[in-house]
This record gives sequence, C-alpha cells and structure tokens, in this order.
Amino acid sequence: MIELRNVWFSYFEDEYVLRDVNLSFEKGITIIMGPNGSGKTTLLKVASLIYKATKGQVTVNGIDYWSLSEGERLKIRRRIVYVHEKPTLLRGSALENVAYGLTIRGIKETEARESALEVMSELGIAHLANRRDVNRLSAGEKQLIAIARALVLNPDYLFLDEPLAHLHLTKRKNIVELLEKLKSKTTIVISSHDPIPLLTIADRIVILEEGKITHIGSPKELLEELYT
Repeated sequence: MIELRNVWFSYFEDEYVLRDVNLSFEKGITIIMGPNGSGKTTLLKVASLIYKATKGQVTVNGIDYWSLSEGERLKIRRRIVYVHEKPTLLRGSALENVAYGLTIRGIKETEARESALEVMSELGIAHLANRRDVNRLSAGEKQLIAIARALVLNPDYLFLDEPLAHLHLTKRKNIVELLEKLKSKTTIVISSHDPIPLLTIADRIVILEEGKITHIGSPKELLEELYT
C-alpha cells in the first residue's frame, strides 16, 4: 500500500500545489477528480514516486520510501507504472513500443511481442501493431499505445493521468472494461476532470480543490452528498 502522510508539494518556494494531503491507495480503482489546476497530476506524480514531497512522508507498506537506498527504491519503482496524458513514444513500431518494457526486463522478444499484441487486441488497437510512424498517430491512438505499454507489465500500481481525454466512445469502453478486470489485483489511480464514464467501476472518489482534499468516499456517497 502506498500512503501519503501530511504531504505538501511546491514547485516554487511557498507556492504549494498540494496542501496537507493524507491519502492511502489500496487495490481497486481510485479516481482523483477536480478542476484544472487543482493539483491532480502533481498528486499522481507524488503518489507514484516520481516527485518527492516538499513536506510530509510517502510510505510503501509502512516504510518511508525516500529513506530507502536507491537499490531498494528501484525494486519498488519496477512495480509501479505511470501513464502521462500526453505520452512520448519511442522510435519503432507501435508493437515495439508496447513490448519495450518487457524486453528491457529480459523477456524474450517473441514472448514480449505476443504479450504486447494480446493487450493491444484487448484495447482494440491490434491493427496499429506494425505502424512505424507512431508520432503521426492521433493523440488518442498514442494514448492507447502508452496504456498498452503499461498494462503489459502487469504492474502492482497503475497511475493514469486523464486516460480517456482523447478517446472516442468505443475506445473508452474498451479501457473501462479492461480496468474493471484488473482492479481486483491492481491498485489503479486515475486523474480525471470528467470521471462519469469511470463511476461504474470506481471504488473511491477523491475530490481535490486548490491542492486540498475536500471529499473522499464511494461514488454512491458522492452522489448522495451532491443531491441531498
């Protein structure tokens, strides 16, 4: 379990983007929602151990992550995958991009490609496998390739920044269905300013406003709070 304890974060001195955040992440789907500029992406990057909190503590299974040696931190980071809203793709085909994480971990190329193609099929993008002009693909197609690249690694923790932002309805449905299959064995954290397509599979909603958490609860609890 990853836990944020009294976390503050600033890019510039005394200009805090996150303010006294206390939040833990367990298996299932947590959606971080809030307006643009509320700190959603920063929260994801602190929780996924990309950024170090300015103040406060981030623990993994009760141990302060940033107090560990680089070798110990690396072992933990290998279990965590973060997908940017606007991902960067590598040179090569779409299939090579998706298989890349497996090949650098020592998986045989044929096995890595088979696993990559299977995930691409589940996301409805197998037809892009041999495309080599990946940087000419649409924003939505790039996003799906990046999500496939993450999913093929079977991470313990999956952080997705606005994963549905550039996708058509059918592709959104593919992702939602796949995330629902994964949530029993994976900790999934999603930032979204429009979480409605994800509410049916979410276990918890966190609302962030000006860097502070203003609500934590199930989708049902959120709806009851909004309409009572």
